[in-house]
Amino acid sequence: MAALICGSLAFDTIMDFEGRFAEQILPDQLHILNVSFLVPALRRDFGGCAGNIAYSLKMLGGEPLPMATVGSDGADYLARLEALGIATQYVKVVGDTYTAQAMIMTDRDNNQITAFHPGAMMQAHATRIEARPDVKLGIISPDGRDAMLQHAQQFVDCGIPFVFDPGQGLPMFDGRELARFIEQATWVTVNDYEGKMLGERTGWSSAEISRRVEGLVVTLGGEGCEVWIDGEKTTVPPVKAREIVDPTGCGDAWRGALLHGLEQGWPLARCAELGNRVGATKIASRGPQNWKP
Repeated sequence: MAALICGSLAFDTIMDFEGRFAEQILPDQLHILNVSFLVPALRRDFGGCAGNIAYSLKMLGGEPLPMATVGSDGADYLARLEALGIATQYVKVVGDTYTAQAMIMTDRDNNQITAFHPGAMMQAHATRIEARPDVKLGIISPDGRDAMLQHAQQFVDCGIPFVFDPGQGLPMFDGRELARFIEQATWVTVNDYEGKMLGERTGWSSAEISRRVEGLVVTLGGEGCEVWIDGEKTTVPPVKAREIVDPTGCGDAWRGALLHGLEQGWPLARCAELGNRVGATKIASRGPQNWKP
């Protein structure tokens, strides 16, 4: 079974700030914010939600099919995917723009500040989802706005069950659009902040959302996650990381594990348990695509 992963491919520029953001930002001066952070450590990684989820699923033995776009500078990313044995037939090259870029700065408390340039991602809707016999599962992860809307409908048209995980793309949609995503999806996954925003914009509680899908998962970082099914909540405890090295890509590692469990036909709580374990493994490694299960 193959899983179609709709989302971004991006180059991540990762910077480590050795202090704390809270010590550099003065609350009473936010109206004239002008700060600079010294970042002695800097590296460039392969990232983006589709790439990271595909990596996670591949490491767990799955067959990911990322559906995404890269720009004229994307040859290295295509070579990276091919070296990992990840199919690239649904990765479109857009020649007149850059591949999406994320600039991520992490402080000593693992707080992050991110700047994101979408680049080729804004053309992701140009690739259509078509039914094929080996694709039994999909995910809508953060992507271009039009791509998320159109790919969700295309999953429905093809009869492919999918996870709706809007992540940082959630603020692009109003309550009516988010309600439509939920009605189309088979499962919904969000973190606790996104879950609150999703509830505020749709007017639905977690219990109500869970009655409209087969299951809702709300991740809680170091506190584990909540699994909601038919209005009932189960708390899945966290897995303690052996050390905290880099949180970048932990959410995508969790998503890949979720897809792996769903492919196996596991109960949603068991899928979340694996996600917590894989996330703990990833956080002890540097880079979103450099960990091993």
